[in-house]
Amino acid sequence: MDVLTLTTNADAPFMIQQMAALEDRGVSFSTLSVAGDVDADTDRSPVDYVRTVPKVVRESGNGYDLIHAHYGLTAPMALAQVRKPVVLSLWGSDVHGPVAPISRLSVPLCDAVVVMSERMREAIGGECTVIPNGVDLETFRPEPRARARSAVGWDDGDAHEVLFPYPPAREVKNHARAERIVTVVDNLLERPVRLRTVYGVDHDAIPDYMNAADALLLTSDSEGSPNSVKEALACNLPVVALDVGDVRERLAGVAPSHVATSDDELIRGLIDVLERGERSNGREAAREVSIDRTAERMLEVYERVAGKRIETSGEKRRAQGVDPLE
Repeated sequence: MDVLTLTTNADAPFMIQQMAALEDRGVSFSTLSVAGDVDADTDRSPVDYVRTVPKVVRESGNGYDLIHAHYGLTAPMALAQVRKPVVLSLWGSDVHGPVAPISRLSVPLCDAVVVMSERMREAIGGECTVIPNGVDLETFRPEPRARARSAVGWDDGDAHEVLFPYPPAREVKNHARAERIVTVVDNLLERPVRLRTVYGVDHDAIPDYMNAADALLLTSDSEGSPNSVKEALACNLPVVALDVGDVRERLAGVAPSHVATSDDELIRGLIDVLERGERSNGREAAREVSIDRTAERMLEVYERVAGKRIETSGEKRRAQGVDPLE
């Protein structure tokens, strides 16, 4: 199966992981990014999107089985061509933020829509398939804290380390609130509490930060299915988070961890996690959203939309009379 991917961010780690897992299952990808330069402090202009439309229309004629549009703003570009079916994946901010009207108008016109949580499905309306982004359990796994702290350059001293893995410039992540919460907790506990704001590092280094920290703090105003929470679960890092996206579902049965709806609950939850000083049992919960499980579900969407089925390598070997377990 050949898929044309449209994206605003070709470097998004969760998208790259999903595509790699699908490639292992027989899917091939070509990627088109929206024209123009963008960084953490700038956005593309409407002209950049318009300039990309002719490229999509031309490229869509090159034998693809479907087009997978990632993020709501890419949906109109995908729908501008009429040759191929369109799968739209919504990421979160395109459901709850200023892009939401474009996403809602596009949803009925797409052949399949994938969202990351039940809340997103309720917010966007229409028929959607819920598939959270998967986590790579081989990359994200528990490691000794001392080794991890050495790897990230944190001293293995007496301070509590609270991880905030987002750029402060991303307003939706509400870094100011995280600073406020940690300042209060620092004043209430005997041991110092430090907020570690980590961003701009290679994604392969994030597991070291997860294993070096004592807690992950999520203070976002809105989310779809936050990858940082699932990655923390895979590393058994306790999580203290606001009740956004699918956080409550992901943290069900995970301890020590807390889901909060106010500053006071965030403060009490973070104090509890830090005073207990234990790793969580989150890895078992993370298995529900492993990259393998989520890739299989996305493959089912592709097969339904394209009207064709991809044989797994094991099925091919069985058809040839070979035991796939040999």
